[in-house]
Amino acid sequence: MNHLRHISALFRLSVLFAACLTLFAASAAHAQLTIEITQGVDSPTPIAVVPFGTPGQLALPEDVAAIINADLRRSGLLRPLPKDDMLSFPRNKYEISFRDWRILGAEYLVIGNVTRSADKYSVHFELFNILSQRTVHSQTFEAGLNQLRDLAHYAADQVFEKITGIRGIFATQMIYIEAFQNGNEAQDKFRLMLADVDGARPRLLLESKQPILSPSWSPDGKQVVYVSYETGRPAIFRQEIATQVREQLTNFKGLNGAPVWSPDGRTIALTLSKDGNPEIYTLDLASKKFTRITRHFAIDTEPNWTTDGKGVIFTSNRGGKPQIYQVTLASGRIERLTFEGGYNARPRVSPDGKSLVMVHRENGVFHIAAQDIASGDMRILTETYLDESPTIAPNGAMLMYATRYRGKGILAAVSLDAGVKFRLPSKQGDVREPAWSPFID
Repeated sequence: MNHLRHISALFRLSVLFAACLTLFAASAAHAQLTIEITQGVDSPTPIAVVPFGTPGQLALPEDVAAIINADLRRSGLLRPLPKDDMLSFPRNKYEISFRDWRILGAEYLVIGNVTRSADKYSVHFELFNILSQRTVHSQTFEAGLNQLRDLAHYAADQVFEKITGIRGIFATQMIYIEAFQNGNEAQDKFRLMLADVDGARPRLLLESKQPILSPSWSPDGKQVVYVSYETGRPAIFRQEIATQVREQLTNFKGLNGAPVWSPDGRTIALTLSKDGNPEIYTLDLASKKFTRITRHFAIDTEPNWTTDGKGVIFTSNRGGKPQIYQVTLASGRIERLTFEGGYNARPRVSPDGKSLVMVHRENGVFHIAAQDIASGDMRILTETYLDESPTIAPNGAMLMYATRYRGKGILAAVSLDAGVKFRLPSKQGDVREPAWSPFID
């Protein structure tokens, strides 16, 4: 088979461990991803988000209240009331009839207004506790004329955090790969895309006739690194998001793969086979110095950093089958982290350092699993097919991954307690290898 049609997050392991996986075929054009919520918590908190007021006949390019509604619903923890069920549409606290909202069963209420000046929008919103009839939070945001959707996401983040105590992630972004392959290699196309985390506002970062793999964010959210085959072999590139200025970081023979930024943004961990065997290296971005981290006749690949930046976790078959290990950089000491099952790979550590998320094979099917690092207890989080490429939200509450649905490659998300699940299918084309951004100020 044509090797270009087997590139995906698990391609690295299928090459390295000689596993044979059938991956994504694709169609003709990229499109905005759409949200399909498939599971939420049993008793989500009811909340009403009233349509926001505007002065005069001001026409808005975005429905702020609708975006907040969708964000909160997608969390699975809150249940927005339908607009058609609302008895009134208050614009300020003096117009609120708390009795009416209690009758509807709402526990919280959001009202707000949007105004526009010559060069910016201003969004003011207030969050009320219906039972106590008190203001929980009130805030005003301002941003440029092309950032109204950002203001809506920021407002949703504040509402979510005030109610749940969990920092919101609605204003974050994601990068992912679109692959278009129709059986004719000359027509293959690969795109590195940037979008809001709800799939809206997709933006092209790179297009190539050769595969693109393993995108990873810098800690400040301003750059990405990834693998591209545009030179005829895998090479690692760094790219600024705002300017799209690119820099090639590696050009070694053999494997150049799985780059990931250190927490301080100064170093990249990666896999190279330049010395004859796939090993874990680090690259100092200032000095361009490579340091070899592992030395073993087995295959070491898919590095990621511990939350404190003092260690690197990685996938290795040094024990006979793919399992996850950790190396302490100062001492070089290596310890095995996973023991349950015969295949654990693509490790990711939660922001609090307590959970290890991975691709886990069970009964021949690849799922996403989370392991408590302290106890070693593992939990299967997904029920879909051929799950791969997990990426954890910066608040540690959700993770996104690539999977298959109705014969297509899609993105999906699940909470780390497996209580909330949703899909982000694309209307056209296949998508894979998501990477969740850090918090973006």
